[in-house]
Amino acid sequence: MINPVTIKARKTLETIQPYSPGKPIWEVQKELGLDRVIKLASNENPLGPSPKAVEAIQTGLAELNRYPDADATALKGAIAARYEVAPSQVITTNGADELITLISEAFLEQGDEIIVPSPSFSEYDFGAHIMGAAVVPVPFAAGFEYDVDALIAAVTEKTKIIYICSPNNPTGTYMQKADIEKLLNAVKDVLVVIDAAYSHFAEAVDYTDGIEYINAGYPVVALQTFSKIYGIAGVRVGFGIAPEAIVQSILKVKEPFNVNTLAQIAATAAISDKEHVEASQTANQAGRKQLYQAFDELGLAYTPSMANFVLVNVGPNGETLYKELMANGVIVRYGKTWGLPEYIRVSVGTKEENEFFIEVLAGLLAKQI
Repeated sequence: MINPVTIKARKTLETIQPYSPGKPIWEVQKELGLDRVIKLASNENPLGPSPKAVEAIQTGLAELNRYPDADATALKGAIAARYEVAPSQVITTNGADELITLISEAFLEQGDEIIVPSPSFSEYDFGAHIMGAAVVPVPFAAGFEYDVDALIAAVTEKTKIIYICSPNNPTGTYMQKADIEKLLNAVKDVLVVIDAAYSHFAEAVDYTDGIEYINAGYPVVALQTFSKIYGIAGVRVGFGIAPEAIVQSILKVKEPFNVNTLAQIAATAAISDKEHVEASQTANQAGRKQLYQAFDELGLAYTPSMANFVLVNVGPNGETLYKELMANGVIVRYGKTWGLPEYIRVSVGTKEENEFFIEVLAGLLAKQI
């Protein structure tokens, strides 16, 4: 019998760390014996899924004996209509995470480099590492603002992709339109990926989701997801918009049935659910203000956010506070994973969830005095 330990994995796997998701509510309840647990860790929509998506799923259950539409024709058509692009410029994926991996597989080779803001979404690094490419992190400026000059300076002849997460996860900051234009005009033969997963929450007048630059002919991929504003994270649907030639390259490495039938049905309905989108935006605006006010009263520094979460500095006892919050039924995201051990990232919840979090947080901070 062959010992599986002797079977060597690819050397690049030594640089890969598996994604660490936030703990689900049921697991924390079971581990800690808690009756009430709220999850403010994964930037989910606290209002729930789009009602139109739920209704559409219910009507589509009878066809599950059939394979999904490999081309996601109806969904791509709905996305194209929403963003005023051609269906051939759209690619649908099993969450935006899969699209990041597909972009890596389509455009990266061993020895290439990608440039990423730091700290940002870890899946950019993952995609590069599986292809044997190097990751070049570029730190944010003060206040976690983008440093476009530093990004441009980091470009070498090996650079193949630059990732711009805007609004950025975990900081909530964004790259101003003028800086994106400066970046695009400064780099040549480099694919710029604008991850706009949180774009629906951005209110700044100089914010852009990147679509306008695709229409202008720049080599840009704009990433989007149905997991946030549309509230259907559980069925996993993401998509990208790009020049047709770039989409065609990505399609060559895509699995044929990557977006399942119910996900396609749900997303096609959700993208037209204007009422749910507007309600979610309104609730998020109120929730952010609620958290800001509480942090101000508690004397905690935070980063003003264009997303549905807030990064807050809770001090040198960050890890202890994170664990104590969980022990009291509040799941947040600890910043150590991004090299920010004094921070926690808090998703905006419902008014009641935010109140519970604030009450628990205030009580724990009072004990530290």
